[in-house]
Amino acid sequence: MDVGGNHSGNGGGLPVNNRQRAMLPNKSRGEFTRNPRKDSEVFIGTISSTLTIQMDHREGMSESPDLEFEYADTDKWAAELSELYSYTEGPEFALNRKCFEEEFRSHVSDNKWTELDEAHHRAHAMRLLDGLEMIAREKRLKVARAILYMAQGTFAECSSEAEVQHWMRYNVFLLLDVGTFSALVELLNMEIDNSAACSSAVRKPAISLADSTDLRVLLNIMYLMVETIQQDDPTDRPEWKVIRETFRAELGSSLFNNEPISVMLFGMVTKFCSGHAPHFPMKKVLLLLWKSVLFTLGGFEQLQSIKVHKREELGLPPLPEDCIRVIRSMRAASPPASASDLIEQQQKRARREHKALIKQDNLDAFNEKDPYKADDSREDEDDSDDNDNSLEAETFPLERDEVMPPPIPLPPSERVSFPKGLPWAPKVREKDIENFLESSRSKFIGYTLGSDTDTVVGLPRPIHESIRTLKQHKYVSIAEIQIAKEEDFQKTPLSGGEEDVEMCSTELLYQGILPSLPQYMIALLKILLAAAPTSKAKTDSINILADVLPEEMPTTVLQSMKLGVDVNRHKEIIVKAISAILLLLLKHFKLNHIYQFEYMAQHLVFANCIPLILKFFNQNIMSYITAKNSISVLDFPHCVVHELPELTAESLEAGDNNQFCWRNLFSCINLLRILNKLTKWKHSRTMMLVVFKSAPILKRALKVKQAMMQLYVLKLLKVQTKYLGRQWRKSNMKTMSAIYQKVRHRLNDDWAYGNDLDARPWDFQAEECALRANIERFNSRRYEKTHNNPDFLPVDNCLQSVLGQRVDLPEDFQMNYDLWLEREVFSKPISWEELLQ
Repeated sequence: MDVGGNHSGNGGGLPVNNRQRAMLPNKSRGEFTRNPRKDSEVFIGTISSTLTIQMDHREGMSESPDLEFEYADTDKWAAELSELYSYTEGPEFALNRKCFEEEFRSHVSDNKWTELDEAHHRAHAMRLLDGLEMIAREKRLKVARAILYMAQGTFAECSSEAEVQHWMRYNVFLLLDVGTFSALVELLNMEIDNSAACSSAVRKPAISLADSTDLRVLLNIMYLMVETIQQDDPTDRPEWKVIRETFRAELGSSLFNNEPISVMLFGMVTKFCSGHAPHFPMKKVLLLLWKSVLFTLGGFEQLQSIKVHKREELGLPPLPEDCIRVIRSMRAASPPASASDLIEQQQKRARREHKALIKQDNLDAFNEKDPYKADDSREDEDDSDDNDNSLEAETFPLERDEVMPPPIPLPPSERVSFPKGLPWAPKVREKDIENFLESSRSKFIGYTLGSDTDTVVGLPRPIHESIRTLKQHKYVSIAEIQIAKEEDFQKTPLSGGEEDVEMCSTELLYQGILPSLPQYMIALLKILLAAAPTSKAKTDSINILADVLPEEMPTTVLQSMKLGVDVNRHKEIIVKAISAILLLLLKHFKLNHIYQFEYMAQHLVFANCIPLILKFFNQNIMSYITAKNSISVLDFPHCVVHELPELTAESLEAGDNNQFCWRNLFSCINLLRILNKLTKWKHSRTMMLVVFKSAPILKRALKVKQAMMQLYVLKLLKVQTKYLGRQWRKSNMKTMSAIYQKVRHRLNDDWAYGNDLDARPWDFQAEECALRANIERFNSRRYEKTHNNPDFLPVDNCLQSVLGQRVDLPEDFQMNYDLWLEREVFSKPISWEELLQ
């Protein structure tokens, strides 16, 4: 896939015809076999692929249980801490402890850290902070490792994971209070600009863990500090709460390095993707970037409260419901039956036919001739492409029979309980009311009144009631108000006055990333492509395994299996971080100003984000969500508190006992939400979903019985249903029913039919161009202060003030002033009469 290229042709690698199977990776080949510089990685790729195949066979069943998953900003604290470290870094825990104890023993007696008072703790933290300023790199690294051991909770003196987490919190607040974070930012900047390390890494045939040691230690400390401080604990001391809020403000401002910390980390991402710094530990950079954005801008609960507050400020009515609460209360629907299930049921029915009588009305229902069948031959041909996929090999009679099976008595506990009403209140846009009135006036009166939605003279009473119902459910979004205000600013640049821009963390971040935002989006999508399980290794793809591969490749099968699990886990964490970063930025920019959101969204679309996400989902998604790429006994802090058992190939293959992998389900939901954000109300992008044949891919994702994931899949299917043809709708009545039950209704939206007048294919390019022009005008007006149009600058027309201004004349002009007077004034005749007239 060509991330960052233009999305014409086949969309950068995503097939648009019957070649969907070609997208699936050949798992008999290793992940890395096509890169000649990394031949040593072939065995690891084969092992990781073998593990994935085993998961496919074990988990890839059509029936799946309900997943008890609760969506949140992050996973549990312990899980977020453990994902920072790869299993290859395990031996470094003991090295950090050794460095700390050497420093500690040289200044303090034989007392333990946990036994000293706060004054001694502070004194030692200050000594370590001074040690970070040493010139010798080796000594500075030892001090940094000692600080890292403190941030890890001085685990050697703790007997339980809870105790480790307690001392982590105490030590991190202590380190922050003495000014450690500022020193770490300076050191990180120095390492980013270290040209010797960059050139050395570029020349190496294979980069390993040892090439990024200094960077990893610094990023580990910074991540632990941000992750620990952002956790809101009600038992915190009052001074800690003050420190926390101060740190949040500093992290989002330009205090460190004259720019928000997130902008510096974005710079690291682009430098890595450009090939100038292949040794950067990208997983740690992305995790720190994610947590920095989350901490400074706020999570989904904060987004909801900001939205409520902004609506109050703008005088808009309150939201009809709390989206978070509604989604959490939803239940998963049964997935559509696969083709194999339908064939099996058909065979059973055939065996029963001679025993049972079929009611005549059912026979009539199945044998009824569709009066529009002849008109739909072209649609049926188009849909035959979709039927290559096993999920799409259903025909209408089978689906109809699946919808109406013979009644089976159920015990009371398994009886289906139908909801009393739809979960979402319907919404109507002002544009929908205008369109309805325009069509009604044209039909009954014969003329239109433009955007007038109040005059109903001459319209029948049922139309009056319809308009009243529509207005009851009218929803005005914050974006509509922002667009209207921006139009006013563009129309009246002089009399409109100065815009009062609130310099919040979101605004500061947007201003920081605005000059290079397209490059940042392309870089994130390149890494996402490299980490996607459906991607094949290519010689020109970036190497994202610099901070997971050891210096010496494994020599035993057990070591290879462990590294294979580590590689797969590493990729999953990268996908998790990138999906969370993109979703958070899109949501915060949309609330701050709609054109900030549109700018980022458009560059994601131009960089082929839509086919990339579809390619990600074109896999056995149940297998991905239930993957067991983790070794719980090696996770931090478990591995530093408990005795490590002996690892065997069987224990590695068995994995943990979790029903699903939290991070993978979190990533899938985030990617679906991003896809929804990009395509909502955009006909050109909706047609991209249709062109890339996303329906069978998305329908396969409905097999995951998790309500939130199903909701966003159904939303994506709803927007393209009208373009998929009559036959698709007939064959997928169960999916259509689920859309009706779970997705918000837009009154007057005929999503289930093909009557959308707005979707004119020739307008698609014009739509994107008009949007781009609006975005450029917004960015130019608000952020390019130095390039103001001189025609719009105010002019001083007062004669007295103009003559009273002091004008500095150049020295050569003053010396030749007499000559200038003679040439330009005295020697030129002036007709005073004409001048006075």
